[in-house]
Amino acid sequence: MLILARRPGERVVIGDEILVTVMEVSASTVRLGIEAPRGVSIFREEIWLAVKEENRAAAEAQADALPSAPIGEVRGDAAAPSGEGPTQDEPTQDEDSSRAEPET
Repeated sequence: MLILARRPGERVVIGDEILVTVMEVSASTVRLGIEAPRGVSIFREEIWLAVKEENRAAAEAQADALPSAPIGEVRGDAAAPSGEGPTQDEPTQDEDSSRAEPET
């Protein structure tokens, strides 16, 4: 770990694109300003640890513990209302015409 002493207004450069500025020091609090590209995530450590734990818990969740929803809603498909459209047992028009015997 690199330990630096900085005064308000002084900066630290990380890599080519991250700039940390000491904004204010008062009692036991240091305020930092961080300039970084949009694609760089910046979190306070306690938030980052909480997000990591939530992700771990979600990855380990049992399938039956997850909320269920009809398949069409999950994929965003609009399922055909019952009674409309072919079922699995009924051929579509294209399938039905391919089965037709040639006329003689």
